[in-house]
Amino acid sequence: MQAFLALCLYTAVTSVTPGPNNMMVLASGVNFGIRRTLPHIAGISIGFAAMVVIIGMGLGVIFEAYPMLNIVLRWVGGAYLLYLAWKIAGAAAPEDAERSAARPLGFIGAAAFQWVNPKAWVMALGAVATYLPGSPSLSSVAAAALLMAVINAPCVGIWAAFGVGLRRLFTEPAKLRAFNLTMATLLVVSLYPIFVA
Repeated sequence: MQAFLALCLYTAVTSVTPGPNNMMVLASGVNFGIRRTLPHIAGISIGFAAMVVIIGMGLGVIFEAYPMLNIVLRWVGGAYLLYLAWKIAGAAAPEDAERSAARPLGFIGAAAFQWVNPKAWVMALGAVATYLPGSPSLSSVAAAALLMAVINAPCVGIWAAFGVGLRRLFTEPAKLRAFNLTMATLLVVSLYPIFVA
């Protein structure tokens, strides 16, 4: 029971603290509203759970055996984060977003993003190493991953709700542009740990 509660606390704290996922969901809440951001939130939680299962079943060992994979992951993840920052910086105004071709990051994109998200890797590797040591069974890894997904979704959703709350403040195009540039800059700043680790 103590390990269960510790995993719940670990997941809640690591999920709700700032990181690339939360910055993107916040920006999506402002630009597209909660309904259009829900697939993004679901993609984060389910994509992360899948990552925990795969790492828990042995992928972490491959990364230990081939350290070059960590470097490749850093550069690919960094490039993708820059691309996403560029998309956020150019997002449409809320009243135009419904009519424009702009779309929030969807389920598949958000799920796939977890594989190049440095914070997700740290969270998943930390969870597996700390709460599923040794050679855990598929059922125990899957149960932990499901628990983490259930906790992760509302924690990330808080950021989308916060974005929706801020939305009314950014009805003027200049204010929205400043907000989007700030979010894009924060996303770029989140690259710093990738290259100093």
